[in-house]
Amino acid sequence: MKKAALKDLTKEELIQKRDEIEEELFNLRMQESAKKLDNPLRLRVIRREIARINTMLHEEELGKRKLATPEERKIK
Repeated sequence: MKKAALKDLTKEELIQKRDEIEEELFNLRMQESAKKLDNPLRLRVIRREIARINTMLHEEELGKRKLATPEERKIK
């Protein structure tokens, strides 16, 4: 996902998305260890998505970024 798409998600949705992506990363690592991974570059993409989400969550904690609230999501 691109940063612009993540910007519209709430904190809870970002955490849920990160958990889903981490599970996918785990599955890809298992495939890699079994030598059945079709696209090894997918690991890098997944790791970067996790880092992007973690950065947005940390910026929100520091007050540098305001994440969308459920009310704002309903308006859009």
